[in-house]
Amino acid sequence: MTATSIFVNFPTTDLDRAKAFYEALGFSINPAFTDDNAACVVLSDTIYFMVLKREYLATFTDKQIIDPKTHAQMSIALSRDSRDEVDEVLAKGLAAGGSEPREAQDYGFMYSRDLDDPDGNNLSFLYMDPVAAEQGPEVYLAEQGAAPSAATA
Repeated sequence: MTATSIFVNFPTTDLDRAKAFYEALGFSINPAFTDDNAACVVLSDTIYFMVLKREYLATFTDKQIIDPKTHAQMSIALSRDSRDEVDEVLAKGLAAGGSEPREAQDYGFMYSRDLDDPDGNNLSFLYMDPVAAEQGPEVYLAEQGAAPSAATA
C-alpha cells in the first residue's frame, strides 16, 4: 500500500511572504506545484502545505474563508526530536515574521510552543519524551514519580 500523502490547504494574503516564511523554517517549495495563486511547501515525502491566496482558496469551497488572525480553523502540530529543536524552529519563525500567541506549554513528558505565521495560521511544534509517546503520559509520569496533571486526565 502506498503511503497516504497529506495536503493541508490554508490562506495567505501575501504569497511571496508566506513562501519566505516557510523557507526560513527550513522547508522547501516545490516549483512544479507553485504558481501565482499557490505554493506547495514540502514538509516531508508525504506532508505538504498548500498556501493559497485567499481568493484562490475560495474557488475550492462554498464556505466562507476565515481570517486566521481572528478565527481558528485548525492547528497543526509538528513533532521535533528535542526541546532544543522546538526552540530553534520558533526562533527561526519569529525572526521570519511569525508570532508566538501563547507561552510555551511544559507538561514534563511533552513540551510545545505555538507559532502563528504572518497570516495568523497556527502551527504547534512539540517534543514528546519517547517513553511517554510509547507508553502514554500516565506511565511516564508514574515512572518519574509525578502525579498526572489535568492535561493527562
